[in-house]
Amino acid sequence: MAPLAVFQATFLLAWLPLNTYQSEEVLSKPLSLNVSINSTHQCLHLEWRVHNLTHQELEMAFQIEISRINKSNVIWVENYSTTVEENQTLHWTWESELPLECVTHFVRIRGKEDDAWAPQRGVWSSWSSWVEVNAQRLLGQGPPLVLPKDKLVEEGSNVTICYVSSRAQSDVSCEMDDKPIRGEQLDPRVFVFTLTNVSFVRSTGSNMFCEKDVNGTEPGLVLFVSKVLEEPKGFSCETRDFKILNCTWDPGSDTDSWRYRSQRYTLFESFSGEENSCKHKNWCTWPVAQDSQETYNFTLTAKNHFRKRSVNILFNLTHRVHPMTPFNVFLKSVSTTNATMTWKVHSLGNYFTLLCQVELHGEGRVVQEHNTSIQVDGQYFFSGLAPATEYMARVHCAAAKHFWKWSAWAGQKFSTLQAAPSTAPDVWRSVRSTLGSCNVTLFWKPLSKSQAHGKILFYNVTTENLARPSSSKLLSIPAPANGTELSLDGCSHQIRVTASNGAGASPASVITIAGDPRNQTAEVKEERVQGTEDGVFMSWKPPPGDVIGYVVDWCDGPRESPCDLQWEKLGPNATSTVISSDAFRPGVRYNFRIYGISPERTAYLLERKTGYSQELAPADNPRVAINNLTSHSFTLSWKDYATDSQPGFIRGYRVYLRSQAEQCHPGFTKAVLPDNSVCCKHDIDNPEQKTFVVKNLQPESFYEFLVTPHTRAGEGPAQAFTKVTTPDQHSHVLIRILLPMVFLLLLLTVLCYVKSQWMKETCYPDIPDPYKSSVRSLLKPKENPHLTFMIVRDCNPDALEVVNKPEGGKAQFPGARKSLAEAERTKPDYIYLLPTEPGICFENLTYNQAAPDSGSCGPVPAPHRAPPGPWGLPAAPGNLLRSLEPSYMNSPGETPAGETTPNYVSQVASPTSGHKDSPPTNALELAPRSEYRMQMAVPPGLASPSPNENSNLSSTSLLDAGEHCR
Repeated sequence: MAPLAVFQATFLLAWLPLNTYQSEEVLSKPLSLNVSINSTHQCLHLEWRVHNLTHQELEMAFQIEISRINKSNVIWVENYSTTVEENQTLHWTWESELPLECVTHFVRIRGKEDDAWAPQRGVWSSWSSWVEVNAQRLLGQGPPLVLPKDKLVEEGSNVTICYVSSRAQSDVSCEMDDKPIRGEQLDPRVFVFTLTNVSFVRSTGSNMFCEKDVNGTEPGLVLFVSKVLEEPKGFSCETRDFKILNCTWDPGSDTDSWRYRSQRYTLFESFSGEENSCKHKNWCTWPVAQDSQETYNFTLTAKNHFRKRSVNILFNLTHRVHPMTPFNVFLKSVSTTNATMTWKVHSLGNYFTLLCQVELHGEGRVVQEHNTSIQVDGQYFFSGLAPATEYMARVHCAAAKHFWKWSAWAGQKFSTLQAAPSTAPDVWRSVRSTLGSCNVTLFWKPLSKSQAHGKILFYNVTTENLARPSSSKLLSIPAPANGTELSLDGCSHQIRVTASNGAGASPASVITIAGDPRNQTAEVKEERVQGTEDGVFMSWKPPPGDVIGYVVDWCDGPRESPCDLQWEKLGPNATSTVISSDAFRPGVRYNFRIYGISPERTAYLLERKTGYSQELAPADNPRVAINNLTSHSFTLSWKDYATDSQPGFIRGYRVYLRSQAEQCHPGFTKAVLPDNSVCCKHDIDNPEQKTFVVKNLQPESFYEFLVTPHTRAGEGPAQAFTKVTTPDQHSHVLIRILLPMVFLLLLLTVLCYVKSQWMKETCYPDIPDPYKSSVRSLLKPKENPHLTFMIVRDCNPDALEVVNKPEGGKAQFPGARKSLAEAERTKPDYIYLLPTEPGICFENLTYNQAAPDSGSCGPVPAPHRAPPGPWGLPAAPGNLLRSLEPSYMNSPGETPAGETTPNYVSQVASPTSGHKDSPPTNALELAPRSEYRMQMAVPPGLASPSPNENSNLSSTSLLDAGEHCR
């Protein structure tokens, strides 16, 4: 036994190594591995075969490793189990997140038996050789690239993009839709950009660009992002004719892009096992089975590149009937109040009943609605229609037994015939009596469509004099007039108004005019009413007599002025009402009148009201005048402020006062204005009070005030304050003294002015005008028949008359400076001045006008001769000028005694005349041919003689020595 045991042990020890060697030899044989590239889907496709299988069919497990860039950088390990048959080629696909063209990949594989009875179970074979996958070879040595090109991804997924260059680079800058993105460098020529949770931007894709290379190329790509495929919503199928099923659904978001269109729908029916591809994304058709199939089970499937969604419905065909739209809708037998509608429907079988709903629309609303059951033809009779009214009749139908959906509406418009108006017009009037006649303004409201029963063509107005019932007048007023003016003889008439259309006339509206309306208005006092949100409320007391109703009319503004008269009629039991109208405007005063209507249709005034539908704050403040301004008070008055024209009832006034003092005066309280300034105020509760005295003021102080009214709605506008300063408390005393003095001074000035005019006229009368003198008629020109006046520069004096006047007593003359001595006057001396021709010419320099030629003048003797002066005059200049000055400044009789002065002799008066300005008759002796005397004033340049100069000449007259008369 021992040798046998030793042999067995030796055999086992020898067989086990041999068996192990054989197993390793079988499994260590390399597998035939082949790797291909799918650039479109960025996949590696592996194919391999297993040699020397121990059985024809064996469960095996394989382990696959994928490295990137180098063999040691393993990025993916996959365990794959499958059933392997002899000589079978196995397949496996790996999708790369990084585009395969970016870097080199390496793949290897090993396997092991995985059957439970396999003798070598769990022993891995040796690895196959690394298979290198270098997709970069496909790119060549061209410009830089951004990969993958035109990639389609689903919204919300992550995307890896690489930048591949033919040369080494240290950094690359890229942008996605103008937003910079950061990358990671895998090797000197490759940069990787990872985008997480990408979103849908547009169906044409998102654009990515990187910086230009040295050749000016700007690499980039377009990334297409697809929305997530949604499950179809509202999937439903129905039939309209039992021949075709129409299935519809809501596809949700469209996942197709501009370049990739993969969203498709298929319809599968499980009972028949048939499937149809739908041409549309939201509806599909299915033919109804001809073998009377009633139940259908549909599955709708949606697919795209990334997902697949499905929904299911199960239904009975007779429960999904949607009838077609009715047709041949007609209206027959249309009258004023009735009409008949007929229609047809598409047949669904002899025993299939439809429920039809009929509607009648009028004036934009449903006025009638009815249901009826039919199979093919339908009919309905409408009654109770309004005359001359346009209607719309329509119908739609549905399955009567199993209701699913109504069909579309089918309808027809029609109009009923006209009828006579059914209601009398609502008529009111306004009466004005003048000199025994009445002017009546009639108003009426248009009839509504339901009352007019057609288009109103005209209104008939009949007036009948109650004193002469046989006399009546008829007026036809074309529509659409709503009133007319009547002039009636007397105020006792009955007026009837009817409205007529093409079918007839309405009942008459009757109004009776009686009495003078002015007497009624004068007896009724006006009361105020307040408006509310609902309108203007008013009430009245019932009259003692019988009434058949009341009328409330109103008008904006004074009733005498033209306005839009409105009225409302009430029943006989009404004693109050709320007047509301869309025409009411805030801030407008309305005048209301309440009339009672007697059984005889006569209206008589009961009460008068005035008020606002809504009061507003006053539109303006009064113009305030300041009166009685003193040092301690002043009075404010605004008597011209009109309260009736305000947008509310004036309830009073508020006086604001501001001063430098912090405390308010008695009667005032502190108030804060809208601009947060503090002042004092005083309320005047009586709206009729339009004066106010501000008291207890300080002298010589500055104050500001503002007067504003207030209504129920608020105060008047916040305007600027008026400034006033109180005077000194003693100023009134000065005024009382100064005013009389100023008045007296003005009176004295006026009296002096009047007195000076009288003295001038008395003492200094105006010198007569030689043109207007009667003496000119005495002149008899000898040579020249035409009278002329000569100018002083055209004459040379021949002689100077000198009058010696010794001192004597003073002559009293009004206005004279000095008195003349009443001494004996001597005869005048005559001085010859260069006589050249017979005759002497004279000129009156006082008038500065030429005198008529008087003929030749004779020489004048002059016993006293004086030596010539500087101007060729015979006198000393000093005495000459001194003697001339007083003579020029004073009238005759004013020359002082003892002085000699030129004597002013009239050129036309006789020396013997008794003129007051002529010298005495014995003072002058003239040659027979002399008719003129020289009268001269001193030129301005010679009027300044020395007062101590003496001269033997008492008077000298100066003339231009170079001037002669010829």
